[in-house]
Amino acid sequence: MDPGDAAILESSLRILYRLFESVLPPLPAALRSRMNVIDHVRDMAAAGLHSNVRLLSSLLLTMSNNNPELFSPPQKYQLLVYHADSLFHDKEYRNAVSKYTMALQQKKALSKTSKVRPSTGNSASTPQSQCLPSEIEVKYKMAECYTMLKQDKDAIAILDGIPSRQRTPKINMMLANLYKKAGQERPSVTSYKEVLRQCPLALDAILGLLSLSVKGAEVASMTMNVIQTVPNLDWLSVWIKAYAFVHTGDNSRAINTICSLEKKSLLRDNVDLLGSLADLYFRAGDNKNSVLKFEQAQMLDPYLIKGMDVYGYLLAREGRLEDVENLGCRLFNISDQHAEPWVVSGCHSFYSKRYSRALYLGAKAIQLNSNSVQALLLKGAALRNMGRVQEAIIHFREAIRLAPCRLDCYEGLIECYLASNSIREAMVMANNVYKTLGANAQTLTLLATVCLEDPVTQEKAKTLLDKALTQRPDYIKAVVKKAELLSREQKYEDGIALLRNALANQSDCVLHRILGDFLVAVNEYQEAMDQYSIALSLDPNDQKSLEGMQKMEKEESPTDATQEEDVDDMEGSGEEGDLEGSDSEAAQWADQEQWFGMQ
Repeated sequence: MDPGDAAILESSLRILYRLFESVLPPLPAALRSRMNVIDHVRDMAAAGLHSNVRLLSSLLLTMSNNNPELFSPPQKYQLLVYHADSLFHDKEYRNAVSKYTMALQQKKALSKTSKVRPSTGNSASTPQSQCLPSEIEVKYKMAECYTMLKQDKDAIAILDGIPSRQRTPKINMMLANLYKKAGQERPSVTSYKEVLRQCPLALDAILGLLSLSVKGAEVASMTMNVIQTVPNLDWLSVWIKAYAFVHTGDNSRAINTICSLEKKSLLRDNVDLLGSLADLYFRAGDNKNSVLKFEQAQMLDPYLIKGMDVYGYLLAREGRLEDVENLGCRLFNISDQHAEPWVVSGCHSFYSKRYSRALYLGAKAIQLNSNSVQALLLKGAALRNMGRVQEAIIHFREAIRLAPCRLDCYEGLIECYLASNSIREAMVMANNVYKTLGANAQTLTLLATVCLEDPVTQEKAKTLLDKALTQRPDYIKAVVKKAELLSREQKYEDGIALLRNALANQSDCVLHRILGDFLVAVNEYQEAMDQYSIALSLDPNDQKSLEGMQKMEKEESPTDATQEEDVDDMEGSGEEGDLEGSDSEAAQWADQEQWFGMQ
């Protein structure tokens, strides 16, 4: 073989060896003996032996502090980074930030020297030891620590210090989320767009842009190339369109679009789409379909957590407190580091009238996830019912900031205004919601609710409720408010007809109870008792239904006593025993009323 060819072959073999070095078998013991201690630390870190790295790197750093010449500056930098990584893994974020800062200072000093000083007391380092941890990665880890410590400004500052061209997609994604949380929409949009430029299938970045009012068509244009070149992505443009409707508050079109996606064979029974549908039905006030979709998603994924806080709230509103309790226990078994289990348990406490406990559970959920809208609503409602209205208002306003298209956030705030007799503020807010979210059954009913509080605007409330019921005859809140108005006008027959029509295709505790009240007003006592019984079967904790039933019992008891007295006079015996029995029964009902009042 020609000497020149032999040299080329040897050079090629060396290049191939370096390329495949990472997949070659472990080095023989003789070669491993040439590795220095930093190489061992790096290998343990790569193997995920974080506790071992922490112990060894701590000892080595102390040795380095006592003898600065023991390790070279690059080796000291590596030790600090690996030690900080192990602290990060142990969730000691403040300590990790301190070590990362020291590492960056060491790296800065290192950049001032062009040559690496040889270490003393150690064997010559391998070429791998010169592959230093990325400074950009260190800054990203520091930002992660700051976010865990809820120091978002510091996280933004450290990431802002990275030149734009050196920012990786995950850095841009974190920056976008931080900017959005801080209310800085323009830089947030820029960062999300940069993520999509590098990774056009980053769906969460797409949702981020849509939530910041970027047009769906503009977002779709950024993914057009990948849709056209990658097979089986024809659904993506429809997906973007659906969530564009979600973030503009057009719930009906969003529902129709997602249903069209969900019906496609390849996306049928997708848990995320079912969860989105359930949430949209909830926002649209269709609680029945919302619960059905949540149950369907839960059956497909028993470990599902996302959206279960809303599901638990709906179950609690229906009076299914045992189901809520079981759901909370199941979620806690899955993870207690998410807000959802705490919110579900809080809903159970709230609807059991244990407001102090609901307040604590809501605060715990917010501590775990400050962006949890349902946790803010739970805590706000608990504060309102405890009489701490001004504190409740703060929480409802924050919920509105996070979810400007969710009507229940505005409902909570308006209830606070009405509770503090601030009818003017409530009217202004209701009108703003009506103009912002459009004239649908929900916004019409909300505005009518405020109008009912002022005698001057009673006729306006009636007109608004008629419009709402024309759009959605089965909308429970509108039916309840219209029934309240008819009760004030003592138009009980009209109210009975309204409620019977609403109950024709659905069963609701509140509607059955109000129907019972109206039937009592027209002396239909037996049917009224039946309606109260149905209401209590749907929600055993409904105090008003129980009170209505007890009131009827008390009103009927004097007649029964008179009849018994007449019979006793004819028979001439047993009068005292019957009267004692009547007192005993009344006492039993009084005890039962007191027991329900404590729940």
